[in-house]
Amino acid sequence: MLFPRLTGANRTLAQTVAVVAVMVGLAFASVPFYSWFCRVTGFSGYTNVASAGSDTILDQTIKVRFDASLDRDMPWTFTPVQREMTLRLGETGLAFYEAHNPTDRVVSGQAAYNVTPYEAGGFFDKIECFCFTEQTLQPGETVQMPVSFYVDPAIIEDRDAKYVHTITLGYTFYEIDPPETTQQASADANLLTTAPANAIDTN
Repeated sequence: MLFPRLTGANRTLAQTVAVVAVMVGLAFASVPFYSWFCRVTGFSGYTNVASAGSDTILDQTIKVRFDASLDRDMPWTFTPVQREMTLRLGETGLAFYEAHNPTDRVVSGQAAYNVTPYEAGGFFDKIECFCFTEQTLQPGETVQMPVSFYVDPAIIEDRDAKYVHTITLGYTFYEIDPPETTQQASADANLLTTAPANAIDTN
């Protein structure tokens, strides 16, 4: 049992703090595990995934802000193309984030995301997002990555979320190992560039 000398509310508080600390630590060690944990617990404002836009669009509007950050070991630059937009509830929005690989090597990354305030996460529906797949950038490559989404009109019926007027969508990119095909292609390219100029084919 954790914290056997504590009782009642003090033990519950201590256990909660310990669990959150462990999960935040695991975010740096395992992006997929962190994503699963957020999906199960709702931690970090985990969002929904939708196959299409909303059938209902209200006149009421909500502001969506966009944030970007990098893990300390990720060498890319990563920024939102636009900082915010205002949409009607149920209206599909399209935003872009820009990533650049300034290094001389292939770098792959995976994005973890969150929505704040957390009570709005269950009403933030993503239709398409670069965070669904791994991203690989060649040396010097720059890409713009889209995310399409809407805020579920049902938010106005939620006891807590109905008071939310601004939602912040944030992404953090972590470096991951490149796919095997990319690693092999990079190795082959290095082999060609380092081969002696006077090499003779003996076949």
